[in-house]
Amino acid sequence: MSTTHEEIPLRVPDRTPVLTLRDLIDSHLLMPFPFLRNPHESEAAAGVDAWLSMRGLTDEPGVAAMIARTRPAELASYNSPSMDSGLLQIMANQIAYQFVFDDRAEDVGRRSPGRLLPMLGESIAILRDGRPPTAPLGAALADLYRQVRERCTPAQAARWAEKSLEYVHGLLYEAVAQAHPFLLRTGDCTSIRSLTAGVEPFYPLCEAAQPHELSPAELHHPVVRRLSRLSADAAVWIPDLYSVVKEERAGEMINLALAYQREHRCTLQDAVLLAIQEINGTIEEVQRLYAEIEPSLSPAGIGYVEGMIGWIRGCYHWSRTVPRYADVASVPAVP
Repeated sequence: MSTTHEEIPLRVPDRTPVLTLRDLIDSHLLMPFPFLRNPHESEAAAGVDAWLSMRGLTDEPGVAAMIARTRPAELASYNSPSMDSGLLQIMANQIAYQFVFDDRAEDVGRRSPGRLLPMLGESIAILRDGRPPTAPLGAALADLYRQVRERCTPAQAARWAEKSLEYVHGLLYEAVAQAHPFLLRTGDCTSIRSLTAGVEPFYPLCEAAQPHELSPAELHHPVVRRLSRLSADAAVWIPDLYSVVKEERAGEMINLALAYQREHRCTLQDAVLLAIQEINGTIEEVQRLYAEIEPSLSPAGIGYVEGMIGWIRGCYHWSRTVPRYADVASVPAVP
């Protein structure tokens, strides 16, 4: 499948002053993976709008405007530039669903973590026990699960459900942390972030894009498993940089840069630079481990790992320009 290459500015030249927080991030963040986009992006965007409308989710106040600011099909396109149109549509639908679900969980959980239990319980019942949904969000999840089962192998669909359950449970941890911020340490923040990121549920779709399932030896190889963890962390920590102004203003706690700011009692700009150091180290480890394991992987294994790594590249290019995080350009690079 062909992909479209697009040149976009990534770095601030040395002779040009770094003016905004976004410029500061762009000038320090390591991004060795080139910008790519899927040729089926516009088709996927139309499909997302149709699916959300069919499931009744855009009938909810603010959802349509949030989707317009978030551009889920664009994120799917940047993450998976060579994925076929059918899988790309499932991925885009899932990204859109998770944004709707996550925003709803934040709104409900901020008032009281206990209020989340019916919403999360329904998702668990659908994913774990195959029970029928009772609310629009549950119906959307059940339909998404149906799409995954129709396109993926039973083992891949089972892995998708397992990782999706981790994401659902993570939202309860996040709500508890938000309600009791004085207990939240940096390690707790990154642990919760790895669950609420919701990145790993997409990895079975990366596997489904390959000509055949990975062997158990490849799928569970310690280096491949480590790459799965590293790529998910880097993929979500990068948006944390660009969303930091939005989340600070909203009083959010689960953000890598804000965790560094609390721990070191430093300026937001210094906290961002500390977070970038950790992200850059993570990306460098990804590069090193992939170079180490690639010669022993099958073509399907290579495609699977590259699909996971694609989330790092995609989240970077998406985060820099998505309207949802535009506030990062309103804060100066120097306090």
